Amino acid sequence: MTRIALITGGSRGLGRASALALADHDVDVILTYRTGVDEAAAVVADLEAAGRTAVALPLDTTMPETFPAFAATLRETLHATWGRDDLDILVNNAGYALDTFFGSTTREQIESLLAVHVTGPVLLTQELSPLLADGGAVLNISTGLTQNLVNPGYSVYAAMKGAVEVWTRYLAKELGARGIRVNVLAPGATATDFAGGQIRDNEAYQAGIIASSALGRVGQPDDIGRAAAAILSEEFAWVTGQRLEASGGQGMGRWTRPAA
Repeated sequence: MTRIALITGGSRGLGRASALALADHDVDVILTYRTGVDEAAAVVADLEAAGRTAVALPLDTTMPETFPAFAATLRETLHATWGRDDLDILVNNAGYALDTFFGSTTREQIESLLAVHVTGPVLLTQELSPLLADGGAVLNISTGLTQNLVNPGYSVYAAMKGAVEVWTRYLAKELGARGIRVNVLAPGATATDFAGGQIRDNEAYQAGIIASSALGRVGQPDDIGRAAAAILSEEFAWVTGQRLEASGGQGMGRWTRPAA
């Protein structure tokens, strides 16, 4: 039976890359988008060109009051498109970052980051859990910044992702009785539009990342997409409650063996 994945924030960036990588693993995809309807349609077209069935649904993960209606729409979509009442994979990917330097952080910034990175994933997963097939998988997206303390401007964002990492372990314990594995993927610096696209577009910023990374380059969206697909594959069926970092060894620094 074909596996079906739901990816929040799947219209661009790491969500798009994960959708395309899962398609390579013969997984059909439902992706959500908040405002990028044209981008979402383009991803659906790419997935269909790869021979997969795909659907895009609107969802604002900062509005939990809409989650029951979204769950009903999702159930209808599953039945109409696949003749099923459940899905196999949930990827909690939607999110964004804000600069929150100590001394200028506002309550509004904290509440905004909390809404999208903690409250949304927790309540959405809770709402959708009846639609998640036994033996399925949940993947939460965190960040390498929870352990690699690069920029204090990301302090609150990283703290929210730290909460996600802890919640992931508890959720793995909670859903283990249903054979559902739950893991968290922590990407390192990746060339997307994250934080205004400076990792992708600023060569000086990239140089600092390259110098700090064992593999000596900036990550690309496909690197993270392939990591997500691998974690969600059956080869990882015995792995749950784990934080897996995909960063090219960021923070380790490059090393060259001295000449003899």
